[in-house]
Amino acid sequence: MNYFKLIKYFKNTAFFALILIFLNSCGVNPFERKDPIEPDARKRARQNVMEGKGIGGGLFGKKDGNTNFEFATSNPLWRATLDTLDFMVISSVDYAGGLIISDWYSDNNANEAIKITVRFLANEVRVDSLKISVHKKTCVNSNCLVKQIDTDLTANIREKILKKAAVYVKTADENKKRKKVKSVITDSERY
Repeated sequence: MNYFKLIKYFKNTAFFALILIFLNSCGVNPFERKDPIEPDARKRARQNVMEGKGIGGGLFGKKDGNTNFEFATSNPLWRATLDTLDFMVISSVDYAGGLIISDWYSDNNANEAIKITVRFLANEVRVDSLKISVHKKTCVNSNCLVKQIDTDLTANIREKILKKAAVYVKTADENKKRKKVKSVITDSERY
């Protein structure tokens, strides 16, 4: 009978030891001192938005905010490139890889066509953030020759993209300033 009690004791001890190990591995320290919680819900919500916590309020783990992820529509260089190349059919788009490839484009001559490839080297609106390649396909009697060309078209496309991107950045900055001015009004002044 003592033997069964001893086995039951070891089972219970092992069970509680496993629970302690699993809880400890979660990183939850019940003795860690926490900052006091703001009693005003509006201030707390604003603080969460400013810290980038969003809806979860940081309940699902801390986010360091150092991610490099952006939506394609929020990147002014990307949007400006798509707007500049909107007259062409886009063959391939890879936002994660930073690459836009157009399909072969020809105005009137069926024997000549160009393809434009834009590679994004950085997200900043700078001259060295883009690498633009223009390929020309020349066909003679069903024999086609494709080669990369360096023309004024490359510089013109780069200039047009950078100008549009600069306008997008400027309007985004103006919209941010307008939103900040609106948020200066306190809740007591609104009612």
